[in-house]
Amino acid sequence: MNDQELYKRAQERVQQLRGFYLHAAIYVIVNFFLLLLNLLTSPSILWFLWPLLGWGAGLAVHALIVFGAASTWGREWEEQKIRQIMEQERSRNPSQPPREQPGTGGFNDTTWTHY
Repeated sequence: MNDQELYKRAQERVQQLRGFYLHAAIYVIVNFFLLLLNLLTSPSILWFLWPLLGWGAGLAVHALIVFGAASTWGREWEEQKIRQIMEQERSRNPSQPPREQPGTGGFNDTTWTHY
């Protein structure tokens, strides 16, 4: 992996973190104001808990994506799985040329070496 790819990955990761932190900050600010509004208008019924819990579930999912599940099912896992499947295909058919990559229109780095 070259420096440009490393920079791009780091940049994407920083964007993910920034998005989560912004989401968390907005969650705290908005729910604080909902709490104040609830206590000022109808203190006997604590309705602010419903948006707090619902939005909190969404924030928890966002946290899992950024901090938890991404490490298990993220890009590293995908790349490892792709390499594994490619090696399996090569071992099954060592004499066949590589297959066309989806979305390349039939042209890839190895296409020209077979003509």
